[in-house]
Amino acid sequence: MDVTTTPEWKALAAHFDEIAARHLRDFFAEDPERGMRLTAEGADLTLDYSKQRVTDETLRLLMAVARAGGVEEHRDAMFSGKHINTTEDRAVLHVALRMPPDTALVVDGQDVVADVHAVLGKMGELSERIRNGSWTGATGKRIGAVVNIGIGGSDLGPDMATTALADYAQPGLISRFVSNVDPVDLYAATHDLDPTTTLFVVSSKTFTTLETLTNAAAARDWLLQGLGPTAGEGAVAKHFVAVSTNAKGVAEFGIDPENMLEFWDWVGGRYSYDSAIGFSLMVAIGRQAFGEMLFGFHTIDEHFRTAPLEENLPVIQGMLNIWYDNFFGAETHAVLPYSHRLARFPAYLQQLTMESNGKSVRLDGTPVWGQTGEIFWGEPGTNGQHAFYQLLHQGTKLVPADFIAFAHSTHETGDQHDLLMANCLAQTKALAFGRTTEEVAADGTPARLVPHKVMPGNRPSSTIVAPKLTPSILGQLVALYEHTVFVEGTIWGIDSFDQWGVELGKVMARELAPLLTAESAPDLSGQDSSTASLARRYRALRGRTS
Repeated sequence: MDVTTTPEWKALAAHFDEIAARHLRDFFAEDPERGMRLTAEGADLTLDYSKQRVTDETLRLLMAVARAGGVEEHRDAMFSGKHINTTEDRAVLHVALRMPPDTALVVDGQDVVADVHAVLGKMGELSERIRNGSWTGATGKRIGAVVNIGIGGSDLGPDMATTALADYAQPGLISRFVSNVDPVDLYAATHDLDPTTTLFVVSSKTFTTLETLTNAAAARDWLLQGLGPTAGEGAVAKHFVAVSTNAKGVAEFGIDPENMLEFWDWVGGRYSYDSAIGFSLMVAIGRQAFGEMLFGFHTIDEHFRTAPLEENLPVIQGMLNIWYDNFFGAETHAVLPYSHRLARFPAYLQQLTMESNGKSVRLDGTPVWGQTGEIFWGEPGTNGQHAFYQLLHQGTKLVPADFIAFAHSTHETGDQHDLLMANCLAQTKALAFGRTTEEVAADGTPARLVPHKVMPGNRPSSTIVAPKLTPSILGQLVALYEHTVFVEGTIWGIDSFDQWGVELGKVMARELAPLLTAESAPDLSGQDSSTASLARRYRALRGRTS
């Protein structure tokens, strides 16, 4: 169904015409209780959306569109295991990855929750052996460094979460991540490590991903060279764990299939770090903390599944994003965590949001009716304040923003955290209300500088507040954005769970690689003139016949 043909959408469009030019200053002046009223809570998260350019009527109309667009029905279909990933004919069950062990969800004749907890149990056993030193390498030394090799969802999620939860990690156990096929990435991760105490985790569902297998092979060479000829057969098995479904490929690589952790085709890569893909994270923070994170995920899953739409954090966020994307024409969305540990969170959200909703075709194969998939970006505060906030405050582009704030730091030092939070609150206030010509002039600003110091305000933002960045809170934040993506995709009528756009470049890379490495000049007649010219230039710079 095209939601834009519904009376609910048409009513929202008419309402937009009425209030689009109104200023947040007026909304707050007219409604002194607005800041307390336009908030919602889910689990440990509080969402203040009072600084969004909406009224009570806007919110009523947005929720009417959500209902007309089938958000509730589509949500229930996902939780029940229906094949809502229609282009790949698969269920979408990342929510099953964090269901408690005493629940059951039978999909296609299989209890997926039982399968999940069987793998979690194996992950726990292997991770404990690494953490307590009973897992030893080929020379009998305990493991001191874990290097995760993956790409996309097999890298961004566990990397982000390991950084975010560094304060909960086991001291002395190094965690590193390799994803880029650029050899510098692997070098940077391994050059100062001891091969005798290094364990690699290779994450590839099919165990055929070109970038991951290339890096894994190079890591194996590094390991064997470092161990020397006395390491003997089986050395690889003592220094590698696989996260895959391809037992044959894993064994051929030299990894003991007993050290292979399984996951399933109903887990999309960008939704997978709470599965076996997060094994390196579990090694870092331990089985208990990983479980706490899963509990946090589940609390927001349940909130999304059961809370009325008007009080439902992912629904509110998703419909506000629709409001700005499809009515105001905003093209980007900033995520601004006021936490140094969440430095990788915006990068993680880039894949989650843009790989999910960067689509131009609807479920029925017809073109979408408007723009989809905001460009997500951001940096931690206060660093961003001295970089791109200038554009947010005085630029010509409308950039809705999410600020993420915590009442407590994981490392309290005097009043530094209070100053950090003061900056966070000040920025949302300045974005919303700005500074008028009269206010600037009243400060004694010279007339010629007044226009340069005026801040127009009316820049929308939400603030998500949580007690402290813990494993549970991180799970809640990620689940919040996962379901926000779901809501948007439902309204746009797209499949948020396939990623065909990722595949074409991979296919072409496999075709082009032999042309770049061939000893004699290759036949480039089948290439376009730009690609052929670049290939010849590259070959010449590498000293190959072109």
